[in-house]
Amino acid sequence: MTAPSFGAELFLGRPRTGLLTLPAGDPRRLAHEDERFLARLREFCEKKVDGDLIEREDRVPDEVIEGLKDIGALCIRIPREYGGLGLSTMCYFRALMIVTTAHSALGELLAAHQAIGLVQPIVLSGTEEQKRAFLPRCVREISAFTLTEPDIGNDPFRMHTTAVPDRASGTYTLNGVKLWATNGVIADLLVVMAVVPASDAGPGGMTAFVVEADSAGVTVEHRSSFLGLRGLENGVIRLHEVEVPSSHRIGDEGAGLDIALAAQDTSRLSLPAVCAAAAKWSLKVAREWAGVRVQWGRPIGEHDAVAGKLSFIAATAFALEAMVEVTGRLAESGSADTRLDAELAKLFASEQAWLVADELVQIRGGRGYETASSAAARGERGVPAEQLLRDLRIGRIFDGSTEALRTFIATAVIERRRAEDGTEAAAGGAERRDARPRAPEPLVRHRRFVEEAAGRLARAAETYTHLPDTELHDEQRQLGRIVDIGAELYAMAVTCAYAEALTAHGDTPVQLADAFCTQSRRRVAELFERLRSNTDAGDRAVARHLLAARFTWLEDGVVDACADGPWIAEPVPGPATGRDLRRKVPAHGRNR
Repeated sequence: MTAPSFGAELFLGRPRTGLLTLPAGDPRRLAHEDERFLARLREFCEKKVDGDLIEREDRVPDEVIEGLKDIGALCIRIPREYGGLGLSTMCYFRALMIVTTAHSALGELLAAHQAIGLVQPIVLSGTEEQKRAFLPRCVREISAFTLTEPDIGNDPFRMHTTAVPDRASGTYTLNGVKLWATNGVIADLLVVMAVVPASDAGPGGMTAFVVEADSAGVTVEHRSSFLGLRGLENGVIRLHEVEVPSSHRIGDEGAGLDIALAAQDTSRLSLPAVCAAAAKWSLKVAREWAGVRVQWGRPIGEHDAVAGKLSFIAATAFALEAMVEVTGRLAESGSADTRLDAELAKLFASEQAWLVADELVQIRGGRGYETASSAAARGERGVPAEQLLRDLRIGRIFDGSTEALRTFIATAVIERRRAEDGTEAAAGGAERRDARPRAPEPLVRHRRFVEEAAGRLARAAETYTHLPDTELHDEQRQLGRIVDIGAELYAMAVTCAYAEALTAHGDTPVQLADAFCTQSRRRVAELFERLRSNTDAGDRAVARHLLAARFTWLEDGVVDACADGPWIAEPVPGPATGRDLRRKVPAHGRNR
């Protein structure tokens, strides 16, 4: 039987820290076959990947893509019976950490294919026939997931792409335009979300389809360019009169959103893994630089202002790794529902990793703002700190923006509280202690804080449980603070669990956990204070007046550098009018 989510129980005031206990042994060690694959992947990235070249040319070379295919990087999570490596989920997360530090575009390529591309939807929701048809192809063929449209952000119910069935021929005809399809420019296979119209045959609804990227009517109309993630093959895909057999429909009509969310639930730790890798690299660079850069007669790391930044980076890197290791293993075991835990991890990791990168740039000073290629050209070590800052910024937007994710989590918490309202279980209370050996004193102290703060958190959440949904809209920031407190307490709990398991590393894990939890407790105290006293009502009034154009006088005296055009371009139905920008990667690699 699956245990309740640690995160869900936390918001009810009963943090079950025993759920987070790792099995005996060094949690950093994986199975021999996992370690062997990761060693090959690391060697490939160190010897064959030129991150500066990818950054400069905004393109991952064909030979790098083929090399990743050759060593099995596209099929880490595909079961062996379908031709994949069938390695562990933790191996997949570690692989993302390796490739993303070689260049961020590589991490996105692998995650978009294996996390939300065709692999997971077929593994979780496909028929046996579909698994045998498509999973062996995903070993070397790249897939992409297409949900977003010009008028769809976090609201998929505004979807305009249609899939009209022809019951006689057993086909669907797809029409629509998809925006920001990661891997879409180089994909061989697409997962397309489209709305089946209601009819006498059924209610229709959002439905998932497998579409061959070279099908007639499929056109890559535009390759997108972003602030960061250069080399990302992301684009706009037009579907015009694309005929798809019913055998390519994943699940039932109307089940598309559930299928997408299920795939997302099992893969949401991909971004925290990327964030953990970024923080670990930042730690290495910050340590080395702060030791050699001398100002006022001392290494800058010995100056108090910089020491605080180093402590924050080290403690946060440890916490982000703990999230991936603890929650990842719990998810892989299937012993507990980790969906809310993974959402908290995504929310926390994307926000904190951005702050880590910002602090790294600050520690590096002018060199942090300079590009790696510019520094190298004048004879210094090229350190892509500014690139990291640009690359990580998207983490707070995609896979559920920070603001949307806070709302989703808060809604789930309120629904859970309403379901348990009036029952004995809703009263809260920490779990009973198990018979494990007593943990080091700092961990005991911080766990006690988590338990006490969880009780306060549950009481704070209770305030909003009985409000009608129409009134909750004006409480988004208050609910967001409640979610942020929960994220901090979750991070503290997994960090303590991870530190307790790392006995082979002496007392240093406990020292890092203590530093992180001490910092986190300050943030929690501030969030609780802002629940009590804040500027929300005044801010809403200012926003209403701003939208009513009452402050336009303040906009005088500047030049608007925006290009002309509509804020949101409505796609024009019909066939493509320009050339197909799909990039075909030559299949010159070998089978594994």
